[in-house]
Formats: sequence, C-alpha cells, structure tokens
Amino acid sequence: MARDQTDMTPIETREELVAWFEAGSKPRSQFRIGTEHEKFVFTLEDHRPVPYAGPRGIRALLQGMQHLLGWEPIIEKGNIIGLFDVTGGGAISLEPGGQFELSGAPLETVHQTCSELMAHLAQVKEIAGPLGIGFLGLGMTPTWSLAEIPQMPKGRYRIMTQYMPKVGNHGLDMMYRTCTVQTNLDYRDEADMVKKLRVALALQPVATAMFANSPFTEGRPNGFLSFRSEIWRDTDPDRSGMLPWAFEPGMGFERYVDYALDVPMYFLKRGENYIDVAGQSFRDLMQGRLPGMPGEHATISDWANHVSTIFPEVRLKRYLEMRGADGGPWRRLPALPAYWAGILYDDDALDAAWDLVRPWSTQERQQLRDAVPKLGFATVIAGRDVLDLAKATMALAEHGLKRRRRLDRAGNDETCYLQPIAEYISRGMTPAEELLAKFDSEWGRSVAPVFNEYGY
Repeated sequence: MARDQTDMTPIETREELVAWFEAGSKPRSQFRIGTEHEKFVFTLEDHRPVPYAGPRGIRALLQGMQHLLGWEPIIEKGNIIGLFDVTGGGAISLEPGGQFELSGAPLETVHQTCSELMAHLAQVKEIAGPLGIGFLGLGMTPTWSLAEIPQMPKGRYRIMTQYMPKVGNHGLDMMYRTCTVQTNLDYRDEADMVKKLRVALALQPVATAMFANSPFTEGRPNGFLSFRSEIWRDTDPDRSGMLPWAFEPGMGFERYVDYALDVPMYFLKRGENYIDVAGQSFRDLMQGRLPGMPGEHATISDWANHVSTIFPEVRLKRYLEMRGADGGPWRRLPALPAYWAGILYDDDALDAAWDLVRPWSTQERQQLRDAVPKLGFATVIAGRDVLDLAKATMALAEHGLKRRRRLDRAGNDETCYLQPIAEYISRGMTPAEELLAKFDSEWGRSVAPVFNEYGY
C-alpha cells in the first residue's frame, strides 16, 4: 500500500464497514486498471542490497525522484519513505527490504499502463545511474540472505517483523525477499464483485505458473518455480489463502467484512505513531474494548489500513487486487493487467471463465494452489494441466481485449501486451524454467549473470 489512510471518521457498526466496500462500485464507463510492481534495488558494483541511508542509498534515490517528478514526499519520523502524485494518483513506496514499488494510477487502458511503466523506469534509471544503483525484476532475490537485507524505517514494518515469526515460517522471507506485480480492477456492484472474485481466485494459480520467476534462493535452485508463491503458503494462515468460503452461497460484501473482522490486527496509526496491537481484534476496537487502549474507537482509516494488511490470493478493497504473480522484467509486466482485464472486463470472457472454473471443488482449487509453485504448467486439476488452462484463458483474454477495442495511436489493440507471456506458453515453459536452463548451461551454475541479463 502506497500510504496509510488518514480519515479519522468514526466507525461504529458493521453496516458501515459493508458500505465502505459497497462504495467501490462503479459503472462500467468508470472501470480503471491499476498496476503495482516491485523491484529489487542493488548496487551495480557488486550486486549487494542497497541501504536506506547514505549518499548512495534508497533515501537518496527517493529524494532524487522527488526533485525530478515534483511529487509530494511521504514522510515518517523525518524519513522520506515514498512519493505521491497528487494529480495523477500514482505513488512510489518502499517494501520492507527496500524493494522499490510503483503503485500506478488508475488508468483506462493497458496502453496507458505500459506508458506509465516506461516513464517510471526511465525516471528511476536517470536518478539511480549516478548513484550506482540497478533494479532487478524477479519474484525472489536470487542471492541475498535475510540477515544481509536492510530494514526500511517504516513503523508498520517494524511491527510486522516482530509478529510474523509467531504465525508462520516464511513471513520474513515474504516481507524482505520477494517482489510481485499486481493488477487492480473494478466491480459494478456486489454480484459483479462476487463473480470476478471467484473467477480470479480460481485462476490465480494459473497466473502464478505463467509468471513463475523465483527459482533461486541464496545462489542455488530452491526446488520451486515460484518460491515466492510457496512462501505465501506458510506466512500467516489467518490472512492469506484461497478464501474457500467465497464460493459458498450468500457470498457478498457482508461475508468479506466478517472475514476481515476475524483477521487479527497489526497496528493502529495515530498521528505519525504506529501502535503495536498485533494479534488483537478489530471488533474489540469498534466496541472501545481494545486491551491497553480502553475507550479508543475505530475510524475509517483504521479499517482501510486493516484491510490492507490482509493478504489472500485476491484481495477486496474498493477494487479487486490480483496477487498471484511474481515480479519480472519490464517487458512482461504489462502482460498481467492485459490478461486480467481481458478476462474480467469482458462479459463473454468472464462468463466463459466462470464456466471453466465453476465445476472445481474447494479441495481441487486448494490442491492446484499447493502444487503450482513447484510444478508450474505441469500441475493438473480436474484432468487438465495448467498449460492447457493457460492456453484457454489466454485465448479468453485475447478475445476480451479485442472486443474492448482500446486502440493506441498506431491502431493496435491491447492484445499485443499478452505476447511476452504467450511466448512462454507456446514453448510450454515457465520463465523460471528458462532461468534454470540458463543456470545449468551458459551461466555455469552461477546466478550472478541474472543481475545483468534481467536487471533494469
């Protein structure tokens, strides 16, 4: 999340929480595409993590970006931790280990998303070059240990770092050693949200396979194609996973609110201070019964911040977040919004996708999710392998984008952005398998070349 919310309007009832999600509903004419992508920041000289402070650190990178763009700085306890575009709505933020994230503006087309990405990369390279800094698009850092990675000066991350080891074995790996690309899409109303959520949840493992790009840990193959995806299986079961209840009768905004209320909180933000309430109940906060903070009541900002600390495969905010893909090289990044917009923003494609996944049982969906990080395209569900599903759903996305008919100045529709992933599907190979093949052959069983070949 780019920056924490600051709306201190009190919230007193469950109905107000439901209304908060309901307010995200939009007519189709106002549907937008948001793309978020993270990248590792490394020293060009020796491929090491970049510290926050110092003349060639991440703070200097953010300050340089501020001067270049004129965006509003996001300051916490005197430290610049991000930038916000007041006019366009985009933002630059830091993940816990210094991963550099662009939270893109809500845009009308994938063409605009691609232009935004190209502009951002040109801007960061202009500032990063003199600092001796490069960027790497992979789902997991291929070489660094947890102990080597610096911690960014953000209060919410300090609280999460203390809490994560209590609830899973890979929470710190998730925070400090992974990068993702996400797409955010809108819904018309509650029924539209439910249908899109169900389709996106069921197909998220297919996207994981198509974008699998994290086969190395600390210089060696880790046995997975998407270890980033595997990490999420053992991070925090209270706030991650496939949301099996979302496929049950009665699913809607109320059901998601009840789920979110059952997820333990991380923090409250009061002014610039992050107050550690990890493991405590949002219901208690609403009733003024939070241990250690008697009489303190929930606000809109508390709810928005709490919802941003829930990490299922597809997350509901006032839009839907697709969370299953590994980060990757710049050329592949626009493929994710193209894939999901093609399927979810076209009624025929959405209906066909729902017909495809509707017969799957809860157990089958979970088995798919569990197997994909290791097996990728070879994973099987209901007698079909994921490679076949990737072909089928890419065809749906392509047809959906053609029917959208959003053309660039040269007259091209948005299907061109699917090509980088379609190439892997046609070869029957995930990006991770391409990396492993290079590791075993031309790289001489060293991951060092990845910084040059896959860096920005």
